[in-house]
Amino acid sequence: MLTLEDVLAADDRIRDVVRWTPLERSHSFSEETGADVALKLENFQRTGAFKIRGALNRIETLDDERKRAGVITASAGNHAQGVALAATRAGVDSTIVMPEFAPISKVKATRRYGGTVILHGEDYDAAQAHARELAKAEDRTYVHAFDDEEVMAGQGTIGLEIVEDCPEVDTVVVPIGGGGLIAGIATAVTEQLEDVRVIGVQAEGASSARESLERGEIYERDQVDTIADGIATRRIGDKPFAVMKERVDEVATVTDREIALALTLLLERTKALVEGAGAVSLAAVLAEAFDYEDGETIVPALCGGNINLNQLTTVVMRGLVQLGRYLKIRTVLKDRPGALQSLVDVIADSGANIYAIHHDRTSRKAAVNAAEVELEIETHDTEHAEELIAKLRGKGYAVDVLD
Repeated sequence: MLTLEDVLAADDRIRDVVRWTPLERSHSFSEETGADVALKLENFQRTGAFKIRGALNRIETLDDERKRAGVITASAGNHAQGVALAATRAGVDSTIVMPEFAPISKVKATRRYGGTVILHGEDYDAAQAHARELAKAEDRTYVHAFDDEEVMAGQGTIGLEIVEDCPEVDTVVVPIGGGGLIAGIATAVTEQLEDVRVIGVQAEGASSARESLERGEIYERDQVDTIADGIATRRIGDKPFAVMKERVDEVATVTDREIALALTLLLERTKALVEGAGAVSLAAVLAEAFDYEDGETIVPALCGGNINLNQLTTVVMRGLVQLGRYLKIRTVLKDRPGALQSLVDVIADSGANIYAIHHDRTSRKAAVNAAEVELEIETHDTEHAEELIAKLRGKGYAVDVLD
């Protein structure tokens, strides 16, 4: 099983290339949760995610013959970029198989780092199967995204940095996809600190780790469905599972709504752009998905910042809805001059701002002499949104709040 010595050896190999990423205390999240929250900002790593650590360590352990043969991997995006950059720096040819629906930003970035990208399959598991076939046919070394001890050791160097920068840490919170990251970090921190807890977090729509630990054997989901595409795997790896059984205290899950809220708050309060997979650790803290004490020092690992800008717009909008700062309503007006203006005046008088109006005279839900109106409204917070709805209903408007 993976040891601290493996992680230290990995650190020696990769330290000249990888960044020692910041660990910053958040007064905002500490005040909100009652804990002492310090964010491990791995989204500032080269390629925008932690994956370069494990990929580089794996490639650096290859002999010259295997390096000449080239490497191949499968990835939803972050591991792809890590392998591409690590291979390019080592003068090694790399092929990356990515799911057909991988974020275009990650596909383009992987190509910029020097990898040859092949799009195949609807998810990571399908891409991995195809990459395995190509590895055998082309005699390339397969660099697994998580089920590889050299990869796990490389990811564990994050744990070394956490212990160095925050030796008083009580709980480290780590996202789980295939489990390589948490296996490496758990090894690094638990072998150096006696009383530290390691909490894993998965998206509710891609959770397999907690049930695997409860069963004592790996559980594989039939499918995954989450905005956190970087951790959207159907099962955890065999090697990470062996470590997790010994060194991970608990696995929590969070919903996509909770992930979207955490991502939005990170962007607003810390100015840090974090992808869904990277935000799940903070989401678990904010949602109290596991128990912690007031004043407990908690380090959520924010493991990546490579989010597609199109997805970012959608996710931030969901986060604003949960904060009560974006409201979508539907009502019906008499189809006569001034009716819409009267509605707008009520909204304006309440201090809200109209973002968009959709006015439909042909809706089947409205009478012949009426028009259905949908409004997208910017409000201050949940209380303000509720006050606006109450005010509209008090003026006689039948208001439906839309999801």
